[in-house]
Amino acid sequence: MTWLLGTALGLGLVLGVSPWLWPRASVAVASGRPRRMLDRLTQAGLEGVPPLALVAVSLLAGVLAAGVALALVPVVAVAGAALVAGAAAPALAVRWRAQRRRRAQAAVWPDVVDHLVSAVRSGLALPDAVAQLERAGPDITRAAFAAYAADHRATGSFAYALDRLKARLADPVGDRLVETLRMARDVGGTEVTTVLRELAAYLRADLATRGELEARQSWVVSAARLGVAAPWIVLLILSARPEAAQAYNAPGGLLLIAGGAVVTFVAYRVMLRIGALPTEARWFA
Repeated sequence: MTWLLGTALGLGLVLGVSPWLWPRASVAVASGRPRRMLDRLTQAGLEGVPPLALVAVSLLAGVLAAGVALALVPVVAVAGAALVAGAAAPALAVRWRAQRRRRAQAAVWPDVVDHLVSAVRSGLALPDAVAQLERAGPDITRAAFAAYAADHRATGSFAYALDRLKARLADPVGDRLVETLRMARDVGGTEVTTVLRELAAYLRADLATRGELEARQSWVVSAARLGVAAPWIVLLILSARPEAAQAYNAPGGLLLIAGGAVVTFVAYRVMLRIGALPTEARWFA
């Protein structure tokens, strides 16, 4: 009897704290950095990976990089810089992958809209027109639309399937497309194909303009990255000498390396901020 009461008490405690231990996946994430991190993971194709896992990997990478740097170059400041760089590497890799996938996805959005226009004009209902994109759409978006088709078949709810699709795409253009389809489904109207064609034309013009600007800025960004890396490569070469390592471990050397790291970071971020093209925000997330 005692073990039965203990089991019931344990189950009660687990159920009591379950809303915090296992929150519902459908609950909206608060705006700000957690939401941006989740969107970036989704855009990088890492949907389902919690942000805490990325933080844990970053800490592990930072400690590993610091250990390797300290073993190769016996300079505490260099190990500290390696710690920061290693900790930032996973987040930067996720950001790079997200940007790459987002650019690839942006290039196919006009084709997606064209497929939708053709399906609607052929007489398909909106839910079926969206579902056929799992076969007729571009490869990079087929997985998201296949999941939409499965959600719609399982629930029969067009609104729910659209919400799930919007979360999987995590893209401003996808948000606008989903909300356009939702409005067309809810209020009806015969202008949906006209709106979609205008959206496709706008996306193609924006894509062409952005591609030209990015091509012109690529050499500036490459030169800035080389300018950031060159002093640290020289520092690593010099630190291999015992007398240089001893000088860099002195208070003056530590201050010099710390100041150089701060200046490098600020200058690189300013360069990226000046040369960055504006990205569209997710207004309908």
